[in-house]
Amino acid sequence: MSKTAKPSRFAKSLKAAAIAAVVGTASVATISTAPLAAHDHKSKAAPNIVETAQSTGVHNTLVAAVTAADLAGTLSNPGPFTVFAPTDTAFAKLPDGTVSTLLRPQNKGTLTNVLVYHAVSGSVTSADLVELINKHGGSATIDTLAGEKLTARLSGETIVITDAKGRATAVTTADVQTSNGVIHITDGVFLPA
Repeated sequence: MSKTAKPSRFAKSLKAAAIAAVVGTASVATISTAPLAAHDHKSKAAPNIVETAQSTGVHNTLVAAVTAADLAGTLSNPGPFTVFAPTDTAFAKLPDGTVSTLLRPQNKGTLTNVLVYHAVSGSVTSADLVELINKHGGSATIDTLAGEKLTARLSGETIVITDAKGRATAVTTADVQTSNGVIHITDGVFLPA
């Protein structure tokens, strides 16, 4: 990660988001809770969020975007973070040209905002999300590191996350544990307001 003013501001944003997350805000995404495919990578040599995404074979677009936005270093830090990780198929559902446009150097700020909209401070498991949803009458709002909100609901036993554009996304694999947080794999991309 380059040492520019933007990462410093981003680090401050992470700290503010961590405080907001502790207060009990929520994010919008759909996560399947039964059966959950839980992966435990808690050994001392466990991969971090970026290394885990690099190893899946279905997050190549996400990894390319994280690299283009200079966020790989941040998401490799101790965290913890919760990342809703869209698959390559999820990115392919976006309108033609969206991904290639976002990956252009002149759109780095927009790309960064889209990516941090998929991240929450702290380690938030699917059980935590279900508890929040139930506690708040069927809908929970979570603050993302982008400073925008997602809404989480249950559809049967699946957690569904709704973004600022009103797009509903399901969590297809929940609770992939990493050395610095947790990943929930999604079938859609969140778009901020």
